[in-house]
Parts: sequence; structure tokens; C-alpha cells
Amino acid sequence: MMPFDPSNRRFPIAAGLALLLGAAWIFLSPPAPQPSPGGRPPAPQAGFAAPDFTLTAVDGETVTLSDLAGRPVLVNLWASWCVPCRAEMPAMQRTYDRFKAAGFVVLAVNVTSQDSRTAAIAFATEHGLTFPILFDETGEVARLYENRALPSSFFVRPDGIIEEIVIGGPMAEVLIETRVLALFGPEGP
Repeated sequence: MMPFDPSNRRFPIAAGLALLLGAAWIFLSPPAPQPSPGGRPPAPQAGFAAPDFTLTAVDGETVTLSDLAGRPVLVNLWASWCVPCRAEMPAMQRTYDRFKAAGFVVLAVNVTSQDSRTAAIAFATEHGLTFPILFDETGEVARLYENRALPSSFFVRPDGIIEEIVIGGPMAEVLIETRVLALFGPEGP
């Protein structure tokens, strides 16, 4: 290996190139997300309040997330055509059955703007889903939660704070159960 020699003709070219690449990297790198002036993060994040919403369920009732304060909630964005969504729904139902008496709630938000009510209802009926199936017909909740992939699951503590976010799936039943137990805290259900 040759010793460092600043008088070498290649040194200024290499240094200039390194400086240029470094400046380009800094200029082109996106800034880190900053909370908005209201204190909310730019997208739902663990450790921050879950964005509130009100949607209509299959039975015509309206459900508002903030009305469920004091209860652990799984907000799951899904569509009937989504293969991983279809695969994880039975596990969600079994977990819901196990913990609903302790107050656990699943809000299955069908991204109806990318699906249809008919297909969502048929899927829920076929799989015997008993938790609320909500319709996001305008895509408002998908936008609010900055949905990028289906399924997307938001585990919300009783105090309304997101404990964990899982993008993609399908989630295994044991993982859903473990995450739900964490929502109850050390006291458990």
C-alpha cells in the first residue's frame, strides 16, 4: 500500500468527488419526520395517540374509536381480496373470542374505497366474524392512518396510545395474542 501523498495528482480529484457526493447525499436525503405544530406525529406511530375516527358498521351503527377509551383495541385495515388479510382474520376472531369478556375490541376497518360492501359482508359471514366490520367507503381512515399496505394493524392501549403497528401479514395467532396481552399491561386481562 502506498503512503498518503497530498501532492499526488489524484488526491484533489478524489477529495473533490468525495465532497461532491457528500453534499449530494445531504441535499437529497429526506429530513427526519417532525411532529406537526399541534403535537401530532406526521403519521400514526407507536407511543402516540391513535387517530380518532367514526365509521358505520354492517348493522348500521356508528362506531367511534375514542368512545372505546379504557378498552384495548385492535384497529385492522383490510380488504376481502387481500390474501394475507383473509389468512389472519380467523386468528383475530379466535383471539377476540378469548379476550372480549375482558373488554378487548377488534375494529375491522374494511377499506371499502378499494373493495365493496357486498364482498366484505360475504367474507365476514363466511368466516363467522363477530367483531365490528366497519366500512371506510371514502378512504378517509386509510388516509388518516397513512395506509400503505394491507393488512395494517394498530394495537391501541386502553389510554388510546398506539402500542404497536404491524404492516403486512398474515400475523400468526400467537403473535396477535401476545400483542393483545401487552395491551392489558402487567395486570393482564
